[in-house]
This record gives sequence, C-alpha cells and structure tokens, in this order.
Amino acid sequence: MRQDWEPEDLIEVWTLLEDDMKRLRNKSGANRLGFAMLLKFFEVEARFPETDREVPAAAVGYVAHQVKVPTDQWAAYDWQGDRIKRHRKEIRKAFGFRAGTEEDQERLAEWLTAELCAVELSRDRLAEAVVARCRNDFVEPPAPAKVRRLVGKAVRDFDTRFCRTTVDRLSRATRSRLEDLVAGSEGRDETAEDQAVAGRGRSFFTELKADPGAPGLESLFAEVDKLQRVRKMDLPADLFADVSEKQVDAWRARAAKEYPANLERMKPPMRLTLLAALCHVRHTEITDSLVELFIQLVLKINTRAEKKVDKELTGELKKVRGKEAMMLRVAEAALSEPSGSVRKVIYPVVGGEKTLKALAAEAAANEAKYKARIRTMLRSAYSAHWRRMLTPLLKALALKYNNTAYRPVMDAIDLLQRYLEQPLKEGAFFDAAETVPLEGVVPDQWRAAVVDDKGRVERIPYELCVLVSLREALRRREIWVVGANRWRNPGDDLPQDFEDNRDVHYEAIQKPQDPAKFIAARSRTCSTSS
Repeated sequence: MRQDWEPEDLIEVWTLLEDDMKRLRNKSGANRLGFAMLLKFFEVEARFPETDREVPAAAVGYVAHQVKVPTDQWAAYDWQGDRIKRHRKEIRKAFGFRAGTEEDQERLAEWLTAELCAVELSRDRLAEAVVARCRNDFVEPPAPAKVRRLVGKAVRDFDTRFCRTTVDRLSRATRSRLEDLVAGSEGRDETAEDQAVAGRGRSFFTELKADPGAPGLESLFAEVDKLQRVRKMDLPADLFADVSEKQVDAWRARAAKEYPANLERMKPPMRLTLLAALCHVRHTEITDSLVELFIQLVLKINTRAEKKVDKELTGELKKVRGKEAMMLRVAEAALSEPSGSVRKVIYPVVGGEKTLKALAAEAAANEAKYKARIRTMLRSAYSAHWRRMLTPLLKALALKYNNTAYRPVMDAIDLLQRYLEQPLKEGAFFDAAETVPLEGVVPDQWRAAVVDDKGRVERIPYELCVLVSLREALRRREIWVVGANRWRNPGDDLPQDFEDNRDVHYEAIQKPQDPAKFIAARSRTCSTSS
C-alpha cells in the first residue's frame, strides 16, 4: 500500500461509516484502533497487513481521531495473540470473505500457468491478477511474499509445459538441426546438407542474430541466404500458434542474449525451445529486412542515376548564353509590378513573346533529354550490376495481394519468374506469344524504352519497371509478403469479427462507413486548415 496520502484521499478512503462504527462498540483502546485499521485496510487491499509498518501513518492518525483513541495506541496493538485472530475472522465475515488455504494457492498457481502466463510476462501484473481473482472469489489472498512465490512457481511450471509442448511439435530432423546451431561438429557424422543447414554450426548462430548491413547487393544476398537456411530448419508453421507473440518474442530475446556454450549446457527442452523461438521470430524479422532492403535498393538505383545525370547535364545547361540574366530580369519585372499582365510586364524584358516561347521549348527539350538520359542510365546500371538481385529476391519472397486492381503487377512478377532461368543472350525480348502486362506496370514515359517499334517487349527495361511498381505496391500495402510482420497481409490487422461487426468497429474509431461521407469530412477539414 502507498504511504503518501493527501487529506482528500484520506477522507474518501479511510472514513469510518455507520456500519463500521457499530462494529467498534464493544472495543476500546488499542484493540479499538487496531480493529478499525485492519477493517479499512482490508476494505482497500482485500487482505490484512503483515506488520504495522504497512499501514500509512497519516491513515492511522486520521482513523485514531475518528475512534477517539490516541495515535500511540497503534504501537500497543498485539499482532501475535488470539485477539487479532478474532478480529480478522470478524472482518472476513463482515465482507463475506473466507481465509485462504493451501488448496486455494495450488488452484491459483494452476490457473496462472494455464490461463495467464502464456499472455502476460510481467510478474507484477500476474501478482495483481492473483489478488483480483481472490477478491472476486471472496477469498483472502496470500501475503505479498507468498504471492510472489506463487507467481514464480506458476511461471516455472508454464516454462516447463511450454518447452515440453514445443519439443513435442518438432520433428527429429528439426531438433537435430537446431542442436547443430550451438554444438561443435567434431566427432559428429553429418551430411553435407546438414552442415549447410546448420550454417557451419556456431558461426551461423552468430549470423542469425545479426542485423543486415548497409543497403547493397551483398547485404541482400546475405539476408536471402540467412532466410533460406532458417527455412531449412523446417519449423512447423503452427509451432507457436497458441502462444502470444510477446511470449515468443521474450523467448527469442532470451536466446539472442545467450552464448552458444551457455545454451549447450542447458537441458535439451529449454535449449531447443529457445532456439526454435529464435529461428521462428528471426524468420519473420529477416523477411521484413529483405523487403526493406529491396525498397531501399530500388530507390538507391534511381537516386544514383539522377545524381549522375545531374552532374553530366549541369555544365551543358549553363552554356546557354544569357539565360541567367534573362531570368533575373523576369524576376525583377514581376516583383516590381506584381499586378501587371504578362504581356505588358514580362514580354518587354525578354524581347517579346517569341523569345519566351523559345525559352519554354528549350526547357521542355532539356527536361525530355534529362528524363531520357536517366532512363538510359538506369537501364545501364540495372543490367550491369543490380539485376543480380532479381532471381534470389523473387525466389525468397512469396508475394500475395487482396485487391484484383493490382493483378497486373502480380502477373508481371509471374512472367519474370518464368524467365528467371533463361539467360538474356538467348533472348532479350519476351516471347511474342506471351501476354505482357503493361497497364499499371510500365509508366507512359517508359513505354518507348520498353516496347520497340515492332511491338516487342524488352526484358531489361520491363524488369526495372516491374521492380519499381512492386516497390510502390509494397509501400502502399497493396501487395504483401507471406511470413513477414511489418509487410504482412493488411487483412490480419483487422479484428477477427470485423466483417460481422463493422458497425461496432467503425463506431469505436468514430468514422463513417460511407466513404463519401469520410472524404467530405476530410475535405472540409483541409479547407478549414488552409
């Protein structure tokens, strides 16, 4: 119980009511004050204090004033004799409670193990749940120290059951592969496949825990390799289906902190469960990292191309004679007469309408040249270097979609996957019989670079367009990745009963179900703010 109480809190919680005063009629002195303190303490905490130090001094003074007993009598109250036992019995009866038994504690521990330990990690909150359960059952809870021991026993029992259940769900081959993560290979008969799965034993255990490096092809290849080796562990898909995510995350965190030698010294059920949790969670984390690396790399390809083209063209653009002086005169004229017409203010300083049209035409030509040069640079960089990521990436990620509006991108990805094993030297264009999705995949400004004058679709620029479209679709959650967390199916973010109780959930977030009403409300908000 907290020890600091404001006067208004004392009045609200520690004031003796009429029924309380009736129970004090046959008591006097220290017994009267002691009974009153136990009564109000039990009313607040649903238990009795273990010592007088648990009771706030401010509360003792406030209650002592009400029962007209000197405060120093609190120190004279007997905490060991028969009288306090009778007082406790009387107070339990007044509130309809009974004393707790050993059987009650065993039932509470079993309840925690079976119901709460799987979803709650905080021992403090588990202890609070014990007290709340006792209050609901009108049973006096154990003392705080006993509650902590009870919670500790429940957690240990849960861990034991959790480990046993997890190991029972693992195949013999999976157990062996998990053991190889932390065991040395000396004296062991291993096939080449087993050694590949284990990733050279403890070295892969270290790699498994490591985050990806800086965005680049080598980082992407390393994450793909890591993901493939985790998949070869062959963990059951429903291994932790009946356990909360935060519980599995906690076991993953425990495993990540351990050295291989420490894990090797543990009992097999504990060791295997920790390693299984680590691999299970890392599978999701690595998948997320792989998607994020892909998104960063596609942006990096484009950014590098733009910077290189900017550097090449900047000098050419500055060679146009008199352009800077002309633009300065335009700016000065516009500022001097902001309300004047273009014909009267701007035309005279640039030499007439013809000159201004020439400037506009030149700017448009430069813009077209700039974009064309970027496309050429992107194509060159992709074919010479970045294209190496296509095959491992598409083989590693299982992509899905929920909205058929984004079917063209998925059809394009299926097309690329069918051509992964066909070298470019065997055909730079897709087969004429193929149906190649263009709408929603290839932007208009890229059409000429993708489709030649004979109507053939060239693979290199088309692949680049597909990867850019995939990047945007992933960022908008229109396409999602199987086995990911951040990039998972957005439908999984909805409550399980969303379709059946749409009205309830929309009401909870205070949004209309009609999209037109939502858009109208947002438009009014934007108009007001602007």
